[in-house]
Amino acid sequence: MDFLTQTLSGFTAMSHWEYIAVGLSMAYLLLAIKESLWCWPAAFFSTLIYTIMYWNGALLMESLLNFYYMYMAVFGWVVWRKGKAENLNITSWSMNRHAVLISLTTVAAITIGYVMQNYTHADFAYLDSFTTCFAVVTTYLVAKKVLENWLYWIVIDAASMYLYYEKGYYPTLALFIFYTIMAAWGFKTWYEEYEQSQAKPLAQL
Repeated sequence: MDFLTQTLSGFTAMSHWEYIAVGLSMAYLLLAIKESLWCWPAAFFSTLIYTIMYWNGALLMESLLNFYYMYMAVFGWVVWRKGKAENLNITSWSMNRHAVLISLTTVAAITIGYVMQNYTHADFAYLDSFTTCFAVVTTYLVAKKVLENWLYWIVIDAASMYLYYEKGYYPTLALFIFYTIMAAWGFKTWYEEYEQSQAKPLAQL
């Protein structure tokens, strides 16, 4: 009951701009699952709002991350628009390629986490660094239509849920529960399309 009460109170306290940003974020996710080019304008304007909101709230790293998301929204628009003409299809990376990506991102996250832990007043420095670093990488995978991006998002969103719960950001926690469910649906949807084009069973991905 306390969680529900605080979540409802948090939603009540949200500004109109924050509601718009949340709505656009949900639209981005739904459109991305459907491989609609218009997911990227939704992403751009939602992250623009978050960039300004976090900057005004002195959450500089979050603001910087959302500024990167703005750039990736433009990048994603260009890649998908070009890919539409060139028939850009969903692809699947090998386990070895993912292992290299995960290893390099983990090293970067640990390094940044160490700096944040020892030289700033950051809470959950390592967890925050991991979710941020992998979100940066996974956004690129979305733009390139790599199937496994949705699996990365499931893990990132689940970890973020714990972070937001511990910090008491209950409305954001509720949003990320939705994100996690939608990421699972996104993987199922993209996999079905990939399977049709490649005729591969899941065990061979």
